[in-house]
Amino acid sequence: MNSEQIEDFGSLVSRAERLLVISHIRPDGDAVGSLLGLGLMLEELGKEVNFVLEDGVPLVFCHLTGADRVSRKVDGIYDLIIVVDSSDIERIGSVLDEYGEPDVNIDHHPTNTHFARLNIVKDDAVATVEIIYDLALTLSYPISLPVAEALLTGLLTDSLGFRTSNTTPRTLRIAADLMEKGANMQELYRKAMLEKSFEAVRYWGQGLSRIKLQDRLVWTSLNLEDRRIAEYSGRDDADLVNVLSRIRDTDICVVFVEQTDGTVKVSWRSQPGFDVASIATQFGGGGHKPAAGAEIRGDLERVQEEVLEATRKSMGRSGKS
Repeated sequence: MNSEQIEDFGSLVSRAERLLVISHIRPDGDAVGSLLGLGLMLEELGKEVNFVLEDGVPLVFCHLTGADRVSRKVDGIYDLIIVVDSSDIERIGSVLDEYGEPDVNIDHHPTNTHFARLNIVKDDAVATVEIIYDLALTLSYPISLPVAEALLTGLLTDSLGFRTSNTTPRTLRIAADLMEKGANMQELYRKAMLEKSFEAVRYWGQGLSRIKLQDRLVWTSLNLEDRRIAEYSGRDDADLVNVLSRIRDTDICVVFVEQTDGTVKVSWRSQPGFDVASIATQFGGGGHKPAAGAEIRGDLERVQEEVLEATRKSMGRSGKS
């Protein structure tokens, strides 16, 4: 992100009246925090803003201001279309199929494909909300309490509570500034990262019952029947991958989640020294060295076999699942 990009973004915003902000399917805290943080900030500049997430806002983030206004479909004509926290255009789903190329892409993934007219990509940022915070500071945009809460939520969740290797002293300074603006970090952390629904924990139980460990690689899967039994409404792994990442003496963990459309959502987490983004890109996905994902067409068993083989190869080890 350079001064010219910031100036271009500011110019686009100043000329627009009706804006659309979108993020990716199966949204995480950074997606929701970026969407709401930027959108609410633009509203405070006097803009008309629509918020869209094809999968809606996960229950765990519904306490954030503006969450109840997020739509699942795009409707109408807009002066400016902004996509946040998405490494490629496919990640947002089908909501922009009839709208063409978006105007702005704001993201922090190293695998970003620069799919918009203006691409503000800073891959050393701990989260996309960090980039939005920087834009606000440079362009003198207001950071109200609701905006601060949304941005801090994204910062907390993508850094796993300031535990990821790309967390820097500046990350903590940004968090401190957002706290000084009124955001309650302890409460936001509890709601976003500690509290889980009964259904989510039952869903974990299904996956944990078939967990496997071999040569410092740990993995498990969640199928459609698991989701039905647990009565879990989401299409993700309910954050199970981050539970597996805490297992001692492991290098990489993988979770496979069967989807209703004939695909499998795959999530990787790794310890320092391993690059799971390079594995994800082999399957059309992306992410960061310590955390990546992909959505792969095929049945659960075949996808698991192919992904585990590629993961073992990346680790320099071999074995059978």
